[in-house]
Amino acid sequence: MIRTQIQLPDQLYASLKDMARTEEVSLADIIRRAGEYLLAVRPAATSPGKWRVPVADVGAVLVDASHWRELANARPPEELRGLLPGRKKKVRHVGV
Repeated sequence: MIRTQIQLPDQLYASLKDMARTEEVSLADIIRRAGEYLLAVRPAATSPGKWRVPVADVGAVLVDASHWRELANARPPEELRGLLPGRKKKVRHVGV
């Protein structure tokens, strides 16, 4: 086992210390359990230092990709115009 030092905010230290006292274990045991839990619920990195975009299944593509520019610049249908955020009008301040 390796001995190490860590710095904890006062409130976190007090809460962990109370938890350890309630469960009748050491603070070190509580921190070890927290570390083991974190490693269990988070997926392991595929390669250290190299992040990859997660692959998502978004279903079938419903439009022809060759017309993406026209689709991106098209105005939304009337029923969506009120729901989408619009551009804010610039307010010109005139000095007195």
